[in-house]
Amino acid sequence: MEPTPEHRAMLKEYVETWRRAGPALEAIRRQEAQVTEVQMAVRQLFGDGTLVQSWPRLYTSGLVEQQAWFAKFGE
Repeated sequence: MEPTPEHRAMLKEYVETWRRAGPALEAIRRQEAQVTEVQMAVRQLFGDGTLVQSWPRLYTSGLVEQQAWFAKFGE
């Protein structure tokens, strides 16, 4: 189904809006990253750390297991 001229115009306007907004959004992201303290961010994400401390220790990244699954799907 071929898009209508109105739909194409709307899509072009949408893309142009995000193209113009991109640099401003990136500046906001950089500013927020500089202001946010790493320790505070970790506490917000993981709490006081008791949950993370109770997780079992991982001795591998799981990449080998992931590749084995991918190999099964590729057969």
